[in-house]
Amino acid sequence: MAQLRQDFTKFKAEDTVVIVVGPEDAGSFKEYWQTHKPPFTGLPDPTHNDLELYGQEVNLFKPGRMPAMVIVDKQGSARYVHYGHVMSDTPKTKKF
Repeated sequence: MAQLRQDFTKFKAEDTVVIVVGPEDAGSFKEYWQTHKPPFTGLPDPTHNDLELYGQEVNLFKPGRMPAMVIVDKQGSARYVHYGHVMSDTPKTKKF
């Protein structure tokens, strides 16, 4: 999320809405957002239904879910998808 925070103004200038979906419960998300105050929206998905819809995988040998980035256009079509293989595998932000 650090990369998203760093480049948030670029996304905003491109009329892009950033939404982070995570496997944590609502209480954990609320606590994180109150503490770190990211400028984008966070949605908890403790049942993993939304995360699985976009193909985000769990690696049983590493804690948590593998990172995934999906860019969805205003019509609801996925325009860019990146699935990480390790926790640090996140794409650099650029104009897609």
